[in-house]
Amino acid sequence: MRERVQNALDKIRPGLMADGGDAELIDVDAEAGIATIRMVGACGGCPMSTMTLKMGIERTIRAAVPEIKEVVAV
Repeated sequence: MRERVQNALDKIRPGLMADGGDAELIDVDAEAGIATIRMVGACGGCPMSTMTLKMGIERTIRAAVPEIKEVVAV
C-alpha cells in the first residue's frame, strides 16, 4: 500500500515543485487508513498548505488508494 500512496503522491509532486515546495511520505498506517506526509520547501510555511493537503494531496491519494481514509501532515 505504501508504494501505491507514493505513486499517487509522485503524480502531484511536479505541481508542488513548480511553486517551490514538495511533500514527503513519512508513514502509511494501513490498519488505520492514514497516510502521514511532511510538507517541505515553500509548502512548509505556506498559509494555503492545509488546503493543498486536503483538496489536492488527500483527494489524489484517496482516489488512487481507497483504503486510505485520511492524509495528515506533521
